[in-house]
Amino acid sequence: MKKMHLVAYMKTGPSASYPGSWRHPTATLHDLFEPSRYEHIARVLEAACFDACFFADGLGLPDNYKNHFADYAGRGGQTSMLDPMVVLPLMARVTKHLGLGATLSTTFHNPYNLARALGSLDLLSKGRVAWNVVTTAREFEAQNCGPESLPPKETRYDRADEILEACCALWDGWDADALVLDKASGVFADATKIRYANYVGQHVSSRGPLSIPRSPQGRPVIMQAGSSERGRRFAARWAEMIFCSPATKQAAIAYRSDIRARMEAIGRNPDECAVLPTLQLVIGETEAIAKEKAELYASLADPELVLAASSWAVAADLSLLETPEAIEGQGGNQGVQGHRDRMMQVAKAKGISFAEAVRRPRDLTAGTPAMIADIMEDWFRSGACDGFILPPTTWPTSFEEFGTMVVPELQRRGLFRTAYAGSTLRENLHNPG
Repeated sequence: MKKMHLVAYMKTGPSASYPGSWRHPTATLHDLFEPSRYEHIARVLEAACFDACFFADGLGLPDNYKNHFADYAGRGGQTSMLDPMVVLPLMARVTKHLGLGATLSTTFHNPYNLARALGSLDLLSKGRVAWNVVTTAREFEAQNCGPESLPPKETRYDRADEILEACCALWDGWDADALVLDKASGVFADATKIRYANYVGQHVSSRGPLSIPRSPQGRPVIMQAGSSERGRRFAARWAEMIFCSPATKQAAIAYRSDIRARMEAIGRNPDECAVLPTLQLVIGETEAIAKEKAELYASLADPELVLAASSWAVAADLSLLETPEAIEGQGGNQGVQGHRDRMMQVAKAKGISFAEAVRRPRDLTAGTPAMIADIMEDWFRSGACDGFILPPTTWPTSFEEFGTMVVPELQRRGLFRTAYAGSTLRENLHNPG
């Protein structure tokens, strides 16, 4: 029986995708900068047999809303308060199977540094790294890295294609058996099994060779979140996991079908890529308890933070703009199509205006473990997804509850692994147990 994939969405800050969740009584704040915070959650996720976790990341404090970061930072939005590339090695150290994902931009990094950092982590973790490839879609991030504005979207994706080509050439520059380590002969490495990359593109180049030997999985797993036409073309070419956020099952089915058709058209096996929509959960021992918990979360969602978070998502100031057309007019090269699509889907599904949709926090799926498993099974068997990306509604209790309450129910139904089949992330993606 086919089994689903599960990936945890995380941030190195007070909250993830649900505004105000850091205010919940069970949310921990004292350990924000403690290694134990991340080591604990890594152990929890591995005990629950998650395929991987990944850190969403950005290059700065969002200031789209009211042209300032005051609401986002002051009210506890989902910010990156630590560099995930510093946190992930801590998590690698205390786990053996859990995949470890980092978000890194192809627009503001060069291929050699990317290949070197990710290759190092992949080697140290024995082949468990995923790279969530982003092209960066917000002006404030560009301004933190030098340019006054973003390049056009097509140019960003063209550069991203070249970055991936160059990184792969660098990673493939070492054969698996290049290291000899023979003290008697004095041969440390067989230099004939190490090659220059000699990559030259229109936007980037890298001679190589990389100084980092080949990892057990060869190269990191590529993760992506393309929703625009150009983003979908990029995802179809490169992605092994896709992070998406459709608001309805029908939208999810349409998205997955489109990606699979694009992969087939370019000669890739669609089963090589897991399409994973997000699902924000509230788990209760009874339905009444789950609904009561969801109501508490809703009461903690600061309206100004909700609007600030939505402004970040669509890359426009929603204190001034109220329609998709107005946002498109202001956005220029900015914006993430998937966020705009989801908000329009919410508006249509609920029969409300776009302006009302952006003022609501994300819907919470509240229920007993069996009810939540029913929803996940329905989406999975309907062809809407290959599994799910799960953000924590609160840290760390959301993952703890899911691991002890929902995972056993999925396992009982034969929908999820009971043990890891492989030793690398790519092996576990190809064989979910």
